[in-house]
Amino acid sequence: MTTEGVTTDRAATVGLILAGGLARRMGGGHKVLREVGGESVLSRLISCLRPQVSALVLNVNDDADLFAAFALPLAADEVPGRPGPLAGVLAGLEWAARERPSARWLVTVPGDAPFIPADLVSRLHDERCKQRAELAVAASAGRIHPVVALWPVAIAHALRRALVDEEIRKIDRFTADYRSAIVEWPAAPLDPFFNVNTLDDLAEAEHLLAESEPY
Repeated sequence: MTTEGVTTDRAATVGLILAGGLARRMGGGHKVLREVGGESVLSRLISCLRPQVSALVLNVNDDADLFAAFALPLAADEVPGRPGPLAGVLAGLEWAARERPSARWLVTVPGDAPFIPADLVSRLHDERCKQRAELAVAASAGRIHPVVALWPVAIAHALRRALVDEEIRKIDRFTADYRSAIVEWPAAPLDPFFNVNTLDDLAEAEHLLAESEPY
């Protein structure tokens, strides 16, 4: 894709950090506020994503005051019962449609992935175009990461119907009806989509960061 095309995609793309879960395996709290390499996962994600998108939004459902210092707009789930990450995706899509009418795309990342790549948005758009797909999803080490994805804002109405009327909860069940481009990233020197779900994962993230080249 040309430089002009990448710029256009950035201007038309909103970024959403999904941090609406309960972090039970981490002992509660917010995983996105845990530190890796002396910096919160949220700070790392903001630094990485902000240059890639036109606006950045945080999906959280509790303790909004804890995030005031990050100066991000917040989008809470509007579907009750904490139905999972699809509700966060919907919150981001509807925020983009409402607050950024010129936005055509939403890129989503989990709030527990401290090593998201700096070329995430451009590569997702490139492969979406090359494969003439409707969605683009990241992969690494042969594994698909459905929460790391590029979504058309126009899909919001269909997603709301799926969540509310059909009670669909799994991302891959919803996306099965759409053409998806799978975009593979190398998993060395560290997997860019490694996530920290437990305290052991947090320790492993520190180890990976120390053993890898400067990221």
